Amino acid sequence: MNNYLDIILAPIITEKTAGMESVGRYAFKVSNKANKTEIKQAIEKKFNVKVASVNTINSKPKKKRIGKYTGMTSKYKKAIVTLAKGNTISFD
Repeated sequence: MNNYLDIILAPIITEKTAGMESVGRYAFKVSNKANKTEIKQAIEKKFNVKVASVNTINSKPKKKRIGKYTGMTSKYKKAIVTLAKGNTISFD
């Protein structure tokens, strides 16, 4: 991955992740091919913060059905990023 914009796809903003923000943890949807080191470097470069640790979760596709048509949702990777003390990210 050459560009940090290819690694970080979108922030995940839910009630659960909003609660994690108070302790300095943020959730992002990231590229399936990105590893923890690339994710850490991309977050530090894009948001100008210091990352303490990165945890990743591979989300499996789920079966969905609309009427008589069946299909699968897309698989994706989530990254839970813990920032060093004193650093915050704002999604304004």
